[in-house]
Amino acid sequence: MLKKTGRLRVKPAYWFIVLLPAITMLFPSCSGSNSEKKYRIGFAQCTGTENWKQATLEGMRRELSFHPGTELIYRSANDNSDLQVKQIRELIAQNIDILLVSPNEATPLTAVVEEAYNSGIPVVIIDRKISSDLYTSFVGINNFELGKMAGNYVAHLFHDTTNIIEVIGLKGSTPSTDRRLGFEEGIRINPAIRIKTRLYGDWLKDPAKEEFLKIRDRLSPTDVVFAQNDLMALGAFEVYKQLGMEKSVRFFGVDGLPGPGGGIQLVSDKILQATFLNPTGGEEAIDVAFRILGKQPFNRENILPSVVIDSTNVRIMKLQTDRIDNQQKDIEKQYDLLQEQQRIYRNQRNLLYAAIGGLVLAVVLGSIAFHSLRNNRKINRRLESQNQEILLQQTQLLEMTEKAKEASTAKFNFFTNISHEFKTPLTLILGPLEDALSIPKLHFMVKNDLQLIHRNVMRLLRLINQLMDFRKIEENKMRLAASRNNLGEFVTEIASSFQTLARKKSISFNIVNKARGLEAWFDVNMLDKVLFNLLSNAFKFTHDGGSIEVTVDREPDGKTAIIIVEDSGVGMTHEEAEHAFEPFFQGNRSAINSTGLGLSLSKELISLHQGDIILSTEKWKGTKFTIRLPLGNTHLKSGEIVEEQPSNTAYEDLRIYTTDIEPVVREEETAVRNGKEHSLLLIEDNEDLRTFLKGRLGNAYEMHEAGDAATGLALAYDIVPDLIIADIILPGQDGLHLTETLKQDIRSSHIPIILLTAKGSMEDQIKGIRLKADAFIVKPFNLEYLEETINNLLNNRSILREHYTSELPTVSRSNSSTKIDRKFINEFIAIVENNLSNEEFSVDDICREIRVSRVQLYRKVKALIGYNVNDYILTVRLQKAKFLLAKEDLSIAEIAFKVGFSSQAYFSTVFKSKFALTPSDYRERKKGG
Repeated sequence: MLKKTGRLRVKPAYWFIVLLPAITMLFPSCSGSNSEKKYRIGFAQCTGTENWKQATLEGMRRELSFHPGTELIYRSANDNSDLQVKQIRELIAQNIDILLVSPNEATPLTAVVEEAYNSGIPVVIIDRKISSDLYTSFVGINNFELGKMAGNYVAHLFHDTTNIIEVIGLKGSTPSTDRRLGFEEGIRINPAIRIKTRLYGDWLKDPAKEEFLKIRDRLSPTDVVFAQNDLMALGAFEVYKQLGMEKSVRFFGVDGLPGPGGGIQLVSDKILQATFLNPTGGEEAIDVAFRILGKQPFNRENILPSVVIDSTNVRIMKLQTDRIDNQQKDIEKQYDLLQEQQRIYRNQRNLLYAAIGGLVLAVVLGSIAFHSLRNNRKINRRLESQNQEILLQQTQLLEMTEKAKEASTAKFNFFTNISHEFKTPLTLILGPLEDALSIPKLHFMVKNDLQLIHRNVMRLLRLINQLMDFRKIEENKMRLAASRNNLGEFVTEIASSFQTLARKKSISFNIVNKARGLEAWFDVNMLDKVLFNLLSNAFKFTHDGGSIEVTVDREPDGKTAIIIVEDSGVGMTHEEAEHAFEPFFQGNRSAINSTGLGLSLSKELISLHQGDIILSTEKWKGTKFTIRLPLGNTHLKSGEIVEEQPSNTAYEDLRIYTTDIEPVVREEETAVRNGKEHSLLLIEDNEDLRTFLKGRLGNAYEMHEAGDAATGLALAYDIVPDLIIADIILPGQDGLHLTETLKQDIRSSHIPIILLTAKGSMEDQIKGIRLKADAFIVKPFNLEYLEETINNLLNNRSILREHYTSELPTVSRSNSSTKIDRKFINEFIAIVENNLSNEEFSVDDICREIRVSRVQLYRKVKALIGYNVNDYILTVRLQKAKFLLAKEDLSIAEIAFKVGFSSQAYFSTVFKSKFALTPSDYRERKKGG
């Protein structure tokens, strides 16, 4: 909290320093101010009456408000090219620094623009170009691309037969022609769309209305009216409304101007279906002009972007344009206010010079003293106000902290209560489930599913128990009930429960009691939870054939008992070991059904015994936990000691802690399955999920599986599956890196990849899509959704393959495939086409050129274009032969040699078997046709 400060005093020694600026203000400086250089800009516009042209001029004036003092000399030609030429010559004669021209017509304006450019005046052409390259810069939109964008939008919007009336601006004008050609190009992708008729509206509403009224009897049927600006589109709408036909037609315009009557307002009022933004370029033209004048880098061609404005974004666009207008008005008001203040200041300064003359110094000194005193008072008041604000904020912060604490307590209480409520339905699930599993004639598929449910119910029950215990510890409600027990016998009894599991996993499991008869005071129900957790972790992270050892001993000083659980499992990294006892920390161990709560709870339970638990580990070399418990009971409080506390939870704890690490024994269907059309590679570390998916998808697909990224990568290169399903969290390399590796390798880049994850963060999804993953599914997922995703990806791959092979021998270079796949196909085709006349050409030659094995070449070519390599080469040769027979005057033998056949007879035999005609018959038919 800030303390109140004393009043600020200006010391006499500093008066002279404070006085100097005031003295210099009273006497004009000999040096000039460093103001922005002033320029004269000439702007010759074809017309100033059209809304869009007015918006161009307004945009220039908005941008010029940031350059005070710049003079804009404006001329409007009212669509008269001769007048515009005359006006440009007048501007040149006025010694302008730069010329901006919006041409009415290209050819008549070319000579005068070249004249200005050759005289050394920079020229910026706006909206329409001239018939020459002698200009400094161009600012405007690509009208062809604008028309194409509109055509594409309409083509994608309609699917049935669609009739269009196109309203063109001015016959013969460059923008009209370019937009018409672009629109034709855009709608060409949809063969169901046709242009019914074209009208010329001269860029204005009334002429457009007159043209529509002339053909009122032929307006129906019409589905779309596309006008090259919004005014003509509005005129068309009014005619259709007058005839009562406006609801059956969709109207599209161009320009997208803001304000009343503009395209944005028309879309907002649902008069237009959409408008396509045609930026006026006024601001951009002024910006380019100042870059040129300031000798700064600039672009010679400044093509302005466009955007579709429809119901999806019109509200945002309207808000943005309104805000820009309001901001501009504020800027203009502030600028006027600043000018007024400067004028007042200049008048007052001159009056001061004339009125006080020689007394100026005394007045200045008095003024400084007065202002200093007033500033001191202001500062003191400000500090007092700040102190009050800080005190108020501190009070509010304390209140908010208390409320947050109450809210947190309420959340924890709710969490605890709901955890209690979970146990009852879990118990009701577990009872009938175990009864169902005991049925002897249960179908093997149902039994496998029930076993999977049972394992996960026990896992959920263990997690709930741990969360409830952890909550009790946080609220200091976990009370120690320590009794005197034989520590070695207790540990041996708990550890012996894992002997059966050790035999199933072929793990060497030893229990060593070095301190027989060792008595210790501990809570048996707490210590068994710790031991069960440590032992279950040891078995979970130790591979089959490993070793686990449990040791009970006492330290040499005889005051502390120790319990050691040591395994030869995967171990932890240094970073994981540092955070191992933090609640909910998982690290890379999250890949093996870890919640990150067990070790934290174990440490808290040992701490209640006034003991500690120590971890020592090394990655891939095992883990060692050492529990240290003080002997005797002097360290315990009186309320923490009981005479006897029998343990009655060992059986339940054993089931809860070992069910999900028991080796999975699943019954399999004995019938031999037929071969499948598609193969799937499943890369998932969770055995239960892997087995579940394999059982569900195995009927439709040939399944291959891997438990980690390294194995999955090797299988992908070896079997080249049709699709890969991979989890993001995997031991070693994660699923995102696996995807990146597969998509960058030419051997596997064509394989669709589905990523599975339990996290589902947007960052991971974005990264997966950037790495070219084909689908992203968040756990828990709907199995039908996964199956449909698989079918969709395989169908898309089939469609792509047909696209590649639809025009043999020239395979399509579709943009829908990946860059690596296109590169592979292009290289493959080029090698085949370059060796058509080589009768010794073989598959081995292609393998050497592309640097892949024969198996990988056959599988990749088959996956991408659906052809066997040899069949493809033969097909290409015969297609080339057909071309030569039809177009060239070569003998049959010469043609056979050119397409790689050493024998004319063999060539004729193969050709006839393929096309049911001999080469001679085919040539005669083609020439006769």
